[in-house]
Amino acid sequence: MSSHQHHDSTSAEERRRRFEAIAAEIYEPLQRYLRRRASFHDADDVFEETLMTIWRRLDDVPADAVLPWSYGVAKRALANHRRSVRRQGQLVDRLKRQPHEQIQQPLGTDASPELAAALERLSVADREMLRLWAWEDLEPREIAVVLGSTANAVSLRLTRAKKKLAHEMERQIRLDAGHRPVEHTKERPR
Repeated sequence: MSSHQHHDSTSAEERRRRFEAIAAEIYEPLQRYLRRRASFHDADDVFEETLMTIWRRLDDVPADAVLPWSYGVAKRALANHRRSVRRQGQLVDRLKRQPHEQIQQPLGTDASPELAAALERLSVADREMLRLWAWEDLEPREIAVVLGSTANAVSLRLTRAKKKLAHEMERQIRLDAGHRPVEHTKERPR
């Protein structure tokens, strides 16, 4: 084993030991804190999220304020959890208010036939992103959460998907008007 590999495994081992020590220190106080503020199940979910955040940000945990810092992480994780639950409830309410027929129709079928056909020629990922943006009225940062991506990546992909959709719409309209698509070949017409 090289000295570099030994150092990496030692630092990984030290990191693991530090995390385990922190987890042992905060377990009971944070469980009490969270269970006073959320259901048993939600408290467990939020505690897991708190531990994952602490693991990701282990180097940021102040050695002299582990517990207070962890309370702050748990407080933010609980707020995020509550926002998520609230959004889910709002979505369910919105779905309940929609006529049953609308819910059964796949998204996009109420659109023009040209739009539906153009959407079908896009990739599944592009269709999903466009539907989240157009039909669900989500912002790129919200779509990023849904897709597990970054807001910047979603913005770029959304711009490209819109251009592809516009191209496919033009193509579909030309096809519907009786125009045949131009085949691009290397040979020149004679």
